[in-house]
Amino acid sequence: MMILSKTTPRSTEILTNFAEIFLCAASRNLLQTYGIKHNLSQCGLYCRSLSQEHEIRIALPPIIAKDVGMKTIDLITLRRDFHRAPELGFAENLTKARIAAILTELGLEVFEGVGVVGLLKQGSGNRAIGLRADMDALPIFETSTHDYVSQNPGAMHACGHDGHMTMLLGAAAILAKDPDFDGTVVFLFQPNEEHGLGAQAMLDEGILERFPIQEVYAIHNLPGAPLGQVSTRTGQICSSESLFEIIIKGQGGHASMPQMGRDAITIGAEIVQALQTIVSRKLAPGAGVVVSVTEFITNGQRNVLPGQATLKGDVRARMPQDREAVAKLMKQISEGIAAAHGVSISVAFNTEFIETINASGPTEAVVEAAGAQGLETIPNREPMSFSEDFAHFCQAVPGCLLLVGNGQEGPYGQPLHASNYDFNDALLPIGAAFWAQLVRDRLAKPAGEQGDNV
Repeated sequence: MMILSKTTPRSTEILTNFAEIFLCAASRNLLQTYGIKHNLSQCGLYCRSLSQEHEIRIALPPIIAKDVGMKTIDLITLRRDFHRAPELGFAENLTKARIAAILTELGLEVFEGVGVVGLLKQGSGNRAIGLRADMDALPIFETSTHDYVSQNPGAMHACGHDGHMTMLLGAAAILAKDPDFDGTVVFLFQPNEEHGLGAQAMLDEGILERFPIQEVYAIHNLPGAPLGQVSTRTGQICSSESLFEIIIKGQGGHASMPQMGRDAITIGAEIVQALQTIVSRKLAPGAGVVVSVTEFITNGQRNVLPGQATLKGDVRARMPQDREAVAKLMKQISEGIAAAHGVSISVAFNTEFIETINASGPTEAVVEAAGAQGLETIPNREPMSFSEDFAHFCQAVPGCLLLVGNGQEGPYGQPLHASNYDFNDALLPIGAAFWAQLVRDRLAKPAGEQGDNV
């Protein structure tokens, strides 16, 4: 069902460092609710007339004015503002409102649904490409000491989505000011990547039916890699993630008389050990599969043998057939051990993220664009073990996920999801310029029209 609505602010006025935008009733209600729960002033907002129109003013840096160049300092200001006000998946209400306001001021057509979509059209070309950035933060208490730490305790941009959004907005500004291309750019700002739900939600909303695209691209920063180094590959680049839960029901009893019961903790320990043979003995060496038991929960006490145990964990796989094999073997092993001990067992296996598969054409285009920008490029990197729900876009349309080095020193080299990680502001202009280069390459003007922006 299509629920996207076009953003048409009733009034937009650029002030010294602020822009005023009036939001639709639904957005106002969400913001008001959020404001009661979290201090709006901490998120760069102030309100007036809430009892009547629930009017919300959103503080925006001067980056939104068309006659203001995309200076690095403006990108830095915007990124750090995003960093101060992180929002979790499907609750990115302030973030969405701010993105919509900036895109509107840049002259793009803007549509809001579960995410935000900006359209930039130029010329008469019928080709269209999609550029995606994720918006959500993580439920992490930030331990950084810089002066733009999260003002929303328990939420943090620890995966660089603040930078991803800013680079894409920077590209929108560059291309709006100098639209040296022929076709349509669809800017996709996606919610809830961290739980693997946002991309599919946008697809279910009918995003590709309303805004058809021939290709789709996404950037993810990579801590520990040299600043601006681009790496990607054709084929599988990110692993799937599946979560499992195994529940063992035995018979509890007195710790001094184990023979009278069926000790679920001993049976569970046997299953934990046996599951490790899936990777070491059941799959081909080098398959890149990881099976991790991450929780072992029982109802035992200091002198009570547990009658029930729950095992939970995580599986990463590079190929769909390996993921399916793990699910089958996990069930077979668990049920076999349960039968041997005379207990009942249930096995649940749910895939949260599918494998991200890059198409050859878009991947070659990324390598060419990176080269044109003078960026160090690794065109056939090793696949990553982490997961990305951009995979759903790549399953629907030929696409490419590329990784860009975030730097190697200090907070820029800390692992993703670390409480002291930070996105490298020096990457902002690099990423924005790369996006602009890619658009001009993929939506090139016909020969003879180069440089003509009429």
